Amino acid sequence: MSENQNPGQPVDPYGTPAPKPQQGPETPGVPEGYDQPAQAPFQPTAYQAPAEQAPPGYQVPPAYQAPVEQAPPYQGQPYPQQQGYQQPAPYQGQPGYGQAPYAVPYGVEQKSKVAAGILGILLGGLGIHNFYLGYTQKALIQLLVSVLSLGILYVFMAIWGLVEGILILVGNEGFRTDAAGVPLKD
Repeated sequence: MSENQNPGQPVDPYGTPAPKPQQGPETPGVPEGYDQPAQAPFQPTAYQAPAEQAPPGYQVPPAYQAPVEQAPPYQGQPYPQQQGYQQPAPYQGQPGYGQAPYAVPYGVEQKSKVAAGILGILLGGLGIHNFYLGYTQKALIQLLVSVLSLGILYVFMAIWGLVEGILILVGNEGFRTDAAGVPLKD
C-alpha cells in the first residue's frame, strides 16, 4: 500500500491522511467562528405561552368570555317608522318640454345663432362673428393677425372662423351663449 508520508498524522485504512485538528483561523482575515463546523439545523419547539407575571399589587383579570345571548325569535312585526322624516320636494325650477333652459333678463336682446354662424363662415378670418357675439379680445386677435401679416396668415384665421361658425350653427356647448351669457336665439 502507501506509506505514511507525514509521520505525525494518523492514516485511515483507505490511505488518505486525516484532517488536522482546528486551532484557530488558519486563513488570515477570516473572523473567528466562520471556520467552525456547521451546527445541526434549527428544530422549532412547540409554542409555550409566557407565564403571566404582574407587578406587585396588581391582580391579573380573569380571561374574557363573551356573554352568550340568544336573539329573540322573529315575531313578524315590521320595524317602526322613523318620525319626522319627509321626502324632499321635487325641484321646481326644472325646465319643461319646449321651455328655454335659460331665463333671459328683461331688456336684453338675444343675438341670432344663424347670423353669428354665417358671419363666422364668411368673415371669420377678420373675427366679425366674435365682435357680433361680444368676444372682443378674441375678435381683435383674429383681425390684427390677418391685417398685420398683410393677409399672409388670413388663411389660418379664416379656417379658425369657419370652424367656429359651424360650431355655432350646430349648437355646440361652448357656443350656445354670447359673451354676456345670454343664450343665442334660433
